[in-house]
Amino acid sequence: MSDTPSQASRGFIAAIERTGNRLPDPVFIFFWLIAILMAVSVLASFIGLSAIHPVTDEPVKAMSLLSAENLRRLFTDMPATFTHFHPLGYVLVVMLGAGVAERTGFLGAAMRAGVSNAPKALLTPIVVAVGMIGNLAADAAYVVLIPLAGVIFAAAGRHPVAGIAAAFAGVSGGFSANLFPGQLDALLFGITEAGAEILDPAWNANIAGNWYLIMALFFIYLPVIWYVTDRYVEPRLGRWTGGTVTDTDEPISGPLTDVEKRGLIWGALTILAVIAVWIVLTVGPGTPLIDQEARPEARLTPFYQSLVAGFFLLFLLSGWVYGHVTGVIKNHRDLVKLMSASMSEMGYYLVLAFAAAHFVVMFVWSNLGLILAIDGAEFLRWTNMPGPLLLAGLLILSGFINLFVGSASAKWALLAPILVPMLMLLGISPETATAAYRIGDSATNIITPLMVYFPLILIFCQRWDKNFGIGSLMAVMIPYSIWLMITGVAIIVIWAGFNIPLGPGAVVDFSLN
Repeated sequence: MSDTPSQASRGFIAAIERTGNRLPDPVFIFFWLIAILMAVSVLASFIGLSAIHPVTDEPVKAMSLLSAENLRRLFTDMPATFTHFHPLGYVLVVMLGAGVAERTGFLGAAMRAGVSNAPKALLTPIVVAVGMIGNLAADAAYVVLIPLAGVIFAAAGRHPVAGIAAAFAGVSGGFSANLFPGQLDALLFGITEAGAEILDPAWNANIAGNWYLIMALFFIYLPVIWYVTDRYVEPRLGRWTGGTVTDTDEPISGPLTDVEKRGLIWGALTILAVIAVWIVLTVGPGTPLIDQEARPEARLTPFYQSLVAGFFLLFLLSGWVYGHVTGVIKNHRDLVKLMSASMSEMGYYLVLAFAAAHFVVMFVWSNLGLILAIDGAEFLRWTNMPGPLLLAGLLILSGFINLFVGSASAKWALLAPILVPMLMLLGISPETATAAYRIGDSATNIITPLMVYFPLILIFCQRWDKNFGIGSLMAVMIPYSIWLMITGVAIIVIWAGFNIPLGPGAVVDFSLN
């Protein structure tokens, strides 16, 4: 590298790392918050804390979580509290299919095909675009695409760390930018639904609720990351004269075999077939995914709710077909093993979901979330702050918290029970609150050492530069984070200011009436 991070930059980075490492695991953060919530609920109930429900005009009183009724509910409803946690079913169903597509090598091969033969002049945008689409593949995008980008940049005579940085910025910084909804949408909207139901029990999640926005982010973030890579990051790294890596064991850097190419073709045809089936099930009167008896604006609700199943089948069948063609899946038992393996890696998420589910439901039982939302909304209404500025503030808040708590689901489970109903009372839809949160969260993914893949990215860089340290990686990625944050704020302000639809069936402005 041509320079090193300043002392102030290193001090800031070290402070973030020290502070974050002192925090307990997110699971125990929820357990501690439950204990605090119980104590606060007792005090709030004792002093008679209350608010007037803006829809029913009925008083909402704080309830003690140590009351006989709530303690009975806690212990008797514990299994139902866990299994009825909305994100749980959404995420597990999507991952059941995505795990097959990932473990057969279908997603990895698709990313290799996308960047391996990229023209030198278009190398950066192709790597970034594949990275943003590749975040549908979760782990595969980090493990396959990012080191591959370094190899391809070096082969083109460009600095490999610039390729790694561009891919990292696309996969992680552009985590909320994509052409299609995916696992993140299922995860976040499940939590949003739990928050929205505090105020409106009839509100149902639609995982396509941010589809238009994430597609726009894809086409907006692409030139931003391209510009930062080619005009700032790579010139700062200096000219690459180190040749290519010869000691890497990465199998991902080789060309696709004929069998893999055939598998990709059949996998792509399978995806098109699944999409065609969903179109047939949706278009025309009397089809299963249209409710003809509902109000005109609600007739497509079954279609939106079917998208979780749709993505499950899309990933499962395309991965199965690819695995069959390439020989990875020889019989149905192999398919079941791959599905089981994908579920085995969800163990930590299940533990986190158990803690988060109880925190959310106990927040509801205490009525503290609703009271805070009502009083907070009244305060914000008194300040007369425009909705777009409120959303910009939420975006920046989520980006800041992300520096210290890496899990997107953990942060949103903490914030959603208060912020979603609060913003609903101000006329801002749950889909819009989710959009602002996810943009801010992804913008700082790439600069926090507490992000789970950050050490792995550092190792990828050290294959090319042995002296490359954590401060070096932070210094390379900070320009991306700054520009993504600035761009994200501008987008959410414009989107809310002009009330542009966020997705099919989703709105920006919201009314409880």
